[in-house]
Amino acid sequence: MKTKNLARLAGLLYFLLTIQAPISLLYIPSHILVNGNPLATVNNILAHEFLFRLSIISQLASAIIFLYLAFVLYKIFKPVNQFQSGLLVAFVLAQVITTFVFETFNFTSLMIAKNEILQLLQPDVKQNLVLLFIKTHNYGLTIQEILWGFWLLPFGLLVYKSGLIPKIFTYCLVFGFVCWLSDSVSFILFPSYHPFVSEIVMKAGWIGEMPILFWLLIKGVNNKKQLLET
Repeated sequence: MKTKNLARLAGLLYFLLTIQAPISLLYIPSHILVNGNPLATVNNILAHEFLFRLSIISQLASAIIFLYLAFVLYKIFKPVNQFQSGLLVAFVLAQVITTFVFETFNFTSLMIAKNEILQLLQPDVKQNLVLLFIKTHNYGLTIQEILWGFWLLPFGLLVYKSGLIPKIFTYCLVFGFVCWLSDSVSFILFPSYHPFVSEIVMKAGWIGEMPILFWLLIKGVNNKKQLLET
C-alpha cells in the first residue's frame, strides 16, 4: 500500500477512536455511576445493562483499533527512525493491555450486580463491591492517561523528522502530551485540583490530536519526500 494511502488509513482509524471515546468514557459512565451511592449505581447498571455492556465492548474495540493505528504509523515512519516508531507502538501496546485489564473490573461489577457471582454476600456488601470495581476501573483509566500522553512524544518526533507532514503538527502533539499527562499527574499528586484540570483537559486535550487526524485523513502525506532511516 502506498504511503499516502497508509496515512489516510491511519487518519480513518484515528477518527474512529475519537468517535467512541466520548461515548464510552463520558456519556455511558454519566448514566451509570452515582458517587457515594452504591445502591443507585447497581440499579443503574441493571436498568441500563445493555448500555453498560456496550461501554465494555466499545473500549475493547477501541483498544484494538488503537493497536492497528500504531502499526500503520509504524509502517509509515519506520524508514524515518525505527527505534522511535517502535517506541510509539510500545506505548500503545501498554495501553491496550491495561485497557483489557480495566474492562475486566467493569465486567466483574456487572456480574456482581446481576448476582451471578458472590451470591452469599449481603446485598449492601455486594453493592459496595460493585462501586469499588467501577471506581477502580475509572481510576485506572485516569492513570492510563500517562501512557496516552507519552505515545504522542515519539509520534511528534517522527512527524518533525520525516517531512511527510508539516512540522507544526509536532507542537500540537506535544500540547496533547502535556494535557493528558497533566490530568493524570494532578489526579495522583493534587487531587483537590484534579476536577479543575480535568475540565480543561477534556476541552483542550483533543486540540493537540485533532489537527493531525484530519490532515492524515484528508491530505495524507507528502509522497515526494525521500525517507532515509536515521
